[in-house]
Amino acid sequence: MKRYPSAAGYFYPASPAEIKSMMARFIDKDAPKEEVVGLLMPHAGYQYSGAVAGATLSRIKFKDTFIIIGPTHSGLGKPFSVMPEGTWETPLGEVEVDAELAGKIISLSKYAEADYRAHEDEHAIEVQVPFLQYIKPDVRIVPIILAGVSDNVYKEIGHAIARAIKELKREAVILASGDMTHHEPHETAKRKDMAAVEAMLELDEDELTRRYNGMHITMCAHGPVVTLMAAAKELGVAGAELIKYQTSGETTGDYDAVVGYAGVIFKKSTRKSAMHPIAALAKETVETYVKTGKVPAPPEDLTPEMKAKAGVFVSIHKLGDLRGCIGTFEPQQENVAEEIIANAVNSATRDPRFSPVEESELKDLDYSVDVLTTPEPVDDESKLDAKKYGVIVEAGWRKGLLLPDLEGVNTPAEQIDICRQKGGIGPDETVQLYRFEVKRYK
Repeated sequence: MKRYPSAAGYFYPASPAEIKSMMARFIDKDAPKEEVVGLLMPHAGYQYSGAVAGATLSRIKFKDTFIIIGPTHSGLGKPFSVMPEGTWETPLGEVEVDAELAGKIISLSKYAEADYRAHEDEHAIEVQVPFLQYIKPDVRIVPIILAGVSDNVYKEIGHAIARAIKELKREAVILASGDMTHHEPHETAKRKDMAAVEAMLELDEDELTRRYNGMHITMCAHGPVVTLMAAAKELGVAGAELIKYQTSGETTGDYDAVVGYAGVIFKKSTRKSAMHPIAALAKETVETYVKTGKVPAPPEDLTPEMKAKAGVFVSIHKLGDLRGCIGTFEPQQENVAEEIIANAVNSATRDPRFSPVEESELKDLDYSVDVLTTPEPVDDESKLDAKKYGVIVEAGWRKGLLLPDLEGVNTPAEQIDICRQKGGIGPDETVQLYRFEVKRYK
């Protein structure tokens, strides 16, 4: 199926020469380029948001395929619509839909559906295509339109996108198409939008949603960005950067009722993808045990780290969410290798918060192993650091332990409170505090 342009002559010029002339002003070919998982670009008329879109796109290294996620403005078609195949035509020519990747996303998501109708009169995706064509004429796209819904749906679709990219080993960038605050005074819009951008830079989609709801931020980019951020965490995002922000008032001179435009890139981690032998041992242990019911023997040739004796925690995540975590803060086995094997089995099958891992889940699991230093007593919480040190709170035979550098735990007081709860220790009971450090292997 061919999708014909509906926004040409309205949101952007219908003349190829005029488009290229505008692109030459918007795109900085000499700007430093980053490896990215994805980016946020505005989708208003080029005269209003083209400078932000161009500056943002100028900062990324291009890939073969762009998954473009936009919000519905028409309400037509399926609520979570993926165009499964065909071509998109703009005044600059045609681009092909990456049918294999589109089909894989549809097959992996329980919400995404093959659909054409949602795309027919929708500008959110179309306005991005000439930007991509100008830089890479043979680019392919996967168009996705989302209705307004809860974050759980957006995250599920984001996880499906990440899995599809990984399973097909596709070189792809996720482009969230959307604008920020609509029709509010310039300073109000900027204040709200910077609060939303701050959550993006912290890679915290839940905080973005809290601010979106709590501050009544009228950003149509919300759903696409949450979907992008959920996928980005599965694809190795290392950080985010605001490239450019402005409002329509800076173009029209009317600052009483503006629309905000933000360009944000989500940078890809440059860390080597090869798994450390310690994490690989946890993975091999879980897969062997789940498939055969047998506990594997330690490797014949132990790495230096595996020969030591130490407490070990094995954490298992499934598509970004915790799936199991059990460990020992004091060594119970002969060496770290045996400690990993024992705790990997326990994390996968005996964490009371979860059902045992099933074989069908193995392909979606990620592993990390924390090797602990010997705990040392401290006098008070001034000697603690939530990012650097893990904490043990002890009252008689009752103990609670918390690893360091956990999302959402920012202060020693929070660490201690959680440890008290885990150990069944009352808030007013006298306790002994211990701190330890970890070396994390992935």
